[in-house]
Amino acid sequence: MALNLSIESERVLVVSVSGKLVKEDYEHLVPEVDRLIREHGKIRILFQMQDFHGWTTAAMWEDTKFGFRHLHDLERLAMIGETRWQKGMAVFCRPFTKAEVRYFDHAHSDEARRWVQEQLVQAPTTV
Repeated sequence: MALNLSIESERVLVVSVSGKLVKEDYEHLVPEVDRLIREHGKIRILFQMQDFHGWTTAAMWEDTKFGFRHLHDLERLAMIGETRWQKGMAVFCRPFTKAEVRYFDHAHSDEARRWVQEQLVQAPTTV
């Protein structure tokens, strides 16, 4: 499994996955998401799936806990994939988040990136 995280802007996290997510992947993902939320408020995620085969049972449980914990913390979730079941994930995950969720095929990854960034207003800084 490969899980790569990168920061696209202050409030946009890019999560790239391939293979199968395992519980340990959430040990990297969750602290980074928590940090961004602490520093910037609501965030957006660009979730890129390339040769992605889903989750182990333990990872699925971690993902469910993550969804409930961050129900109100995500503003937008752009999912980029390559298969019908991945497209179905965008519909399946909507009840677990208040984020606006959209699915994009790989051919439209530039559109996904634009959408996740559009109307991104920086959270006010407190002094």
